[in-house]
Amino acid sequence: MKDTLQIVALFLGFLGCVTAFISLHSQSWKESTDYGNVIITSNIFENLWMSCADDSTGIYDCWYFQSLLALPGYVQASRALMIASIVLGTFGLIATLVGMQCSKIGGENYVLKGRIAALGGVFFILQGLCTMIAVSWYAFNITQDFFDPLYPGTKFEIGEGLYIGWCSATLALLGGCCLMCACGTRNTQEKRPYPYQTPTRGTAYTTSVGSQDQPNHYGRNSYV
Repeated sequence: MKDTLQIVALFLGFLGCVTAFISLHSQSWKESTDYGNVIITSNIFENLWMSCADDSTGIYDCWYFQSLLALPGYVQASRALMIASIVLGTFGLIATLVGMQCSKIGGENYVLKGRIAALGGVFFILQGLCTMIAVSWYAFNITQDFFDPLYPGTKFEIGEGLYIGWCSATLALLGGCCLMCACGTRNTQEKRPYPYQTPTRGTAYTTSVGSQDQPNHYGRNSYV
């Protein structure tokens, strides 16, 4: 049961790390909305790194943001959180591979391997929290500008990159929780490396020998 939970946690953590990388490089964290527009000439897509636009003729063009300091604060924070999420996920994968009971990496010190696996679970949970905060904060600003009637700029809707980020955060959190649960379960054989066995045969032999040495209080005339 413990090995199965660790394998499931490793699989979920790997998927969470891969989907976080895909979400970070997705071009559509937000896309311009068609709501309230009668004539639509172009669609705008933005993520943490660039802004892209395509028009009705099929021309597609992207340009990177020129300055980091010129970006809004939530975009800068989302960049930092997503990068930290991928780094934490990588550390979590390495720690989980070393700390798994079924792996030969790291020797056979199962107490130390269990602690390393628990550290991997902490890394996965931190990865999920960083991703969840980044995408939720970004989505909050999109919805805030969308429902503001006095907002003068282009209004956007939530893009597919945010949905991938939410899936990544959920997978990472589930993987971390499974790994922590696997490290919390202990077998009785792990607590006692040399389990005590009751001397059943020796006790029976001692009893039988002792019964022969006991004096017989019944005489021969008692059966007549």
